[in-house]
Amino acid sequence: MGTPQDFLPVIIQVIIAASFVGVALGAAAWIGPKRGGKHKEASFECGIEQQGNARAPFSVKYFLIAILFVLFDVEIIFLYPWAVNFKALGWFGLMEMMVFLSFVLAGFFYVIKKGALKWE
Repeated sequence: MGTPQDFLPVIIQVIIAASFVGVALGAAAWIGPKRGGKHKEASFECGIEQQGNARAPFSVKYFLIAILFVLFDVEIIFLYPWAVNFKALGWFGLMEMMVFLSFVLAGFFYVIKKGALKWE
C-alpha cells in the first residue's frame, strides 16, 4: 500500500485540472457576450427550419434497444483483458470465460425470445 506522499502528484494534477475548468468557465461567463432575444433563443437544428414539436415522444423500443446495446457492449468489453492474458490464465481462465460467455449468450437468447429486438 502506498503512502499519502505517493498520491501528491495525482492530487496536484486534479487541483490544476479543476482550476483550469473553473477559470475557463468563469472567464467565458464574465468576458463572453450576453446578448439575448427571440432569434437567439429559438431552436436551431443544422440550419433546417423547425417543424412541429421537439418534444415528440419516442418509441419505447428505441430506448430498449439502446439500453440492451449498452448492456451487451459493456459485457463484451470484458473479453479484451481475457484475450490479452489468455496464456497467463491457462485452462482455468478459459473455463471461467466459457461460463461468462454462457451467461451472456443466455441473456441474449432470452432477449431474442422475448422479442425485444423485433422492430415493427
